[in-house]
Amino acid sequence: MTYHQSKGEKHEKGEFKCFDHVTFWVGNAKQAASHYCTHMGFEPYAYMGLETGERNIVSHVVRQNTVIFVFKSALNPGNTEFGKHIEKHGDAVKDVAFTVEDCEALIQATKSRSEVSVVKEMWTETDEHGSVNFAVVQTYGDTTHTLVERMGYKGLFLPGYKPPLFVPAIYKTPIPGINFIDHIVGNQPDNEMDSASQWYEKNLLFHRFWSIDDDLMHTEYSALRSTVVTNHQETIKMPINEPAPGKRKSQIQEYCDYNDGPGVQHIALNTNDIIKAIENLRERGMEFLTIPDAYYIKLKDNLSRSRTKVTEDMDVLQKHRILVDFDENGYLLQIFTKPMQDRPTFFLEVIQRHNHHGFGAGNFKTLFEAIEIDQKARGNLNNLQCNCFYGGI
Repeated sequence: MTYHQSKGEKHEKGEFKCFDHVTFWVGNAKQAASHYCTHMGFEPYAYMGLETGERNIVSHVVRQNTVIFVFKSALNPGNTEFGKHIEKHGDAVKDVAFTVEDCEALIQATKSRSEVSVVKEMWTETDEHGSVNFAVVQTYGDTTHTLVERMGYKGLFLPGYKPPLFVPAIYKTPIPGINFIDHIVGNQPDNEMDSASQWYEKNLLFHRFWSIDDDLMHTEYSALRSTVVTNHQETIKMPINEPAPGKRKSQIQEYCDYNDGPGVQHIALNTNDIIKAIENLRERGMEFLTIPDAYYIKLKDNLSRSRTKVTEDMDVLQKHRILVDFDENGYLLQIFTKPMQDRPTFFLEVIQRHNHHGFGAGNFKTLFEAIEIDQKARGNLNNLQCNCFYGGI
């Protein structure tokens, strides 16, 4: 496991500030948004569709504190762009948007470094609340990044959006208390992690923040390699994973098979109180990976020999199957949902940090073993073979 100390080159003009929002392309945006409201505690935030004058794409926006998810679906038959994406990937993350300063300078800088990354040049949208600049660049697979420069925009979300029309079922359970996006993970086919990471370094001037190889991250059956890229201010963290050779198919390879190539594997959501958050989420019907009791026996033994003290009740952490990773400076608490849709692709993580800036490397083996239990139930923990048909057949 390696931390990279250099912050790398800074843009002469413009700046990547933070995650802005995440856009999913799904078969039924209203139902998907309602699912996240009912089970994850999000609230309807904004809407664009037939009632607002949009005739082609419907957008349901949900929010929890600063975390904003946008669910989009095609309104009309014959929309091949949406149809092909959903046929290939299922319900999936299409775009990870960044809040930026000086969108035009950033997109021009990206163009100067790459001939193929810019999907859409900068454009401006305006309504009675002000103007917002946008541009779109292509990253791994079919995933894009939208650059969003709000310029003091005073509207609800973005130009053209109106207050939501639907109200999901009301739960007496409190909102879980998710505060912001901690990181967003992208899975790559074997031997494509470095090229994906280099794309961020070259085109967006991100730098490498953290990395781990398969010597540290493996189980009896499977392994992975991972590296994390981040912006200059280290407010946007994008881990990039790839499978490593193993006896059986790893969950990274399983993702690539069912996603038909690279894409966003999971989004980590930061909270100040993970125990309360998970209690509330379980009451809402959320399903999480099962962690064996043996993990907590070993964890308690390891912590007894460390100067790091976990202030949370270990029995409560064990009850909710929350993982703990630590070093001599601090610790983090994390838990992973089961897939959020029928395909075993995208899922969510809930994370709480106590002076710990890693990504749970000490838990990777336990996490993989837990996922392998579900892989076995799905009939996918088999001998490794290439079942990926990138681009379709």
